[in-house]
Amino acid sequence: MGLIMLIKDLWRAFHFVCSVQFWRMVLLWNFSILLSYYRLFKASFSQKIVSYPRCSPSITPFRPVCVITGATSGLGLATAYELSKEGYVVVLVGRSQQLLSETIRKIKDRNGDAHLKAFEVDLASIESIMKFKTSLRQWLLDSDLHCSVQILINNAGILATSPRVTAEGFDQMIGTNYIGAFVLTKLLLPLLESSLVSSKIVNVTSFTHRAVTGVQVNEGTVSGRRFLRSKQYPYARIYEYSKLCLLLFSYELHRQICLMEKSHQIFVTVADPGIVQTNIMREFPAILSCLACSVLKRLRLLQSPECGINSILDAALAPAGTSGAYFFGGKGRTINSSTLSRNAKLARELWETTCNLLSVTPFAAQRNWC
Repeated sequence: MGLIMLIKDLWRAFHFVCSVQFWRMVLLWNFSILLSYYRLFKASFSQKIVSYPRCSPSITPFRPVCVITGATSGLGLATAYELSKEGYVVVLVGRSQQLLSETIRKIKDRNGDAHLKAFEVDLASIESIMKFKTSLRQWLLDSDLHCSVQILINNAGILATSPRVTAEGFDQMIGTNYIGAFVLTKLLLPLLESSLVSSKIVNVTSFTHRAVTGVQVNEGTVSGRRFLRSKQYPYARIYEYSKLCLLLFSYELHRQICLMEKSHQIFVTVADPGIVQTNIMREFPAILSCLACSVLKRLRLLQSPECGINSILDAALAPAGTSGAYFFGGKGRTINSSTLSRNAKLARELWETTCNLLSVTPFAAQRNWC
């Protein structure tokens, strides 16, 4: 039986290795991370690098609240633990109640003073996100906390190797990595605006966005339906695209907030953790995942979640007023994302197209939804 399973795993791994998407990951993703480190080195060498110190939460009568999606493992869990030590009430958002309970236990074992609250949410479902917003607001009202949020960290993300569709008909990977973050951020904006001190939105993106050199912004692409029609599911391209969309959304949100009356209150930053050893490749053949980890460790590119969260913590704890920055490499350092990701016209088109897609979903019933 064991031999049969081994042969099946080897055959599946062989099919992966023979695919265009696999080699896209091997070649373009490695080039992208090396390009990011080159930009970091070049900026450091020329002493033109911009870095920000970490700041403790502002003193208020109420404990600050931080919402973290994808909080049950990897980067999300490690970030939740560190921010609980900083004094934040950490709201854990995940898809599994069992994993959320285990996450609370793990954090409490290391930090007995941690203040935690868990919500089961499927970020690929707009209905689930809307229910979470209502439940979160009610919980804040019922607690001794101020009815506001100080930090929102959109960390949840998946790398699916086969096509799946959300209830709204979107590709699940785009629905989780980008559209879910868009909807959640928009729904929680009133709670972020209500903060007695400045609040922050941190979107966790990826160096893989650099692999995208051109994109058409239309409903078929933004929803992922165009990719679902492909003969072979282009999972690597979709993942890159979803992270590019999250970046474009971040910069456009930063620009729009700057035009608001409360622009001094909300700041938007982006965090790129680099290559981190998480379970994001759980859908890949185990032999390939192990081989990739082994090679990346030898190249000193693979980080543990405890090290990978440095850019996320840098973004979350940056001084008030830090907005529109791309954190990478730890130590508060920032670099430029790709030229395409900083295209303001493309970002506006993406925003409008996303709003058009959402206009036929329950999200459209929200006041000032887009």
